[in-house]
Amino acid sequence: MMAIVVLLSIAVSNAQIKNVITDTVKIFGNCGMCETAIEKAGSIDKIAKVDWNKDTSMATLTYDAKQTNQDEILKRIALAGYDSEKFLAPDKAYLKLPSCCHYEREAKVTAKLEDHKMENSNTIIATKTQVTNQLQPVFDSYFEIKDALVKGDGNSASVKAKALLTAINNMEMDKLEDNTHVVWMKVLNELKEHSEHIADTKDIVQQRDHFMDLSKEIYELIKVSIPETPTYYQFCPMANDGKGANWLSKENAIKNPYYGAQMLTCGKTVETIK
Repeated sequence: MMAIVVLLSIAVSNAQIKNVITDTVKIFGNCGMCETAIEKAGSIDKIAKVDWNKDTSMATLTYDAKQTNQDEILKRIALAGYDSEKFLAPDKAYLKLPSCCHYEREAKVTAKLEDHKMENSNTIIATKTQVTNQLQPVFDSYFEIKDALVKGDGNSASVKAKALLTAINNMEMDKLEDNTHVVWMKVLNELKEHSEHIADTKDIVQQRDHFMDLSKEIYELIKVSIPETPTYYQFCPMANDGKGANWLSKENAIKNPYYGAQMLTCGKTVETIK
């Protein structure tokens, strides 16, 4: 009965992931804490699932081949401190593990995972600039939607949202840095959903409602990259039926996208991202 339950649970989980590929790989670890950490680091809801066996050190990777791959999953696990047969965890990540998780480091790696924190500062800046350049069309389209909402122009907001969808679909995910890739995969579906809703209507009220949620996802994404210029995270206390709502802007001056000319300067800058 237990075997049937396990098989059924795996089948249900796999059914939620599209374009399913299943791989079996060895990931080094010791205990139940390792199992939790490995599975959490490698799994992304509806995109990738990791099932690790502490007795055999073998992991089953189930993932959507159109949205991720084995290397990306193993890199995330390596950054969490766990070696696999392909990627060696950075020493700093391994040493941060609880003492019970300090497994024997016997992996014969074919490629070493870059420890970005240990690279010189010039390399870090260059790498993050490349990441930002990849994301810039997404950010630019977001700001254009914001500007259209400030003007109360539902037609323009719809057009700009379609441009955002194009930028999202054209993103070369394999060129994103590991931590940015993780955030991208986390927010991708929500980015698409709210962009589509804004694109599919000319109703400024509906567009502004979805812009609130879109701004949350863009904020998470821009926080893990270095913007080409400072970005201002701003807040209107009157939006969202008095609950308040945030947005991002390329300028510190307040131009409220939730009320436009009605309350153009209502709000304040709560964070500068640079």
